[in-house]
Amino acid sequence: MIEYSLNILGGEWVIIIFVVLILFLGTGHLPGAARKLGKAVNEYNRAKADVQNQLKEVSHDSVEISGPVESERQKNEIIAKSLGIRTDGLTDEQLQKTISDRMGQKKIDDPEKHKSN
Repeated sequence: MIEYSLNILGGEWVIIIFVVLILFLGTGHLPGAARKLGKAVNEYNRAKADVQNQLKEVSHDSVEISGPVESERQKNEIIAKSLGIRTDGLTDEQLQKTISDRMGQKKIDDPEKHKSN
């Protein structure tokens, strides 16, 4: 019996929610609450668009490897590209140093150093 009494379509729910909002907020506070809700939705959409743009940038910069690497230079270029390092004009040694420096920045401290005796 209760199942049939709660079978309300979408349009009726909007009216019920609107009436409940008027009861709780009153007619004076309703426009301000609507503005705040609009700002929150707008901020959410902006943040969602930023994240989508960042994901598009990452997917365009992704490294595609079609098969095994043929040389040490090609391997280093793939690693450099995944780290966001430009390889133009760098010798093999400079490229290896740049890669090791970049990877060394993300190194976690050795827990043995922080042991107290």
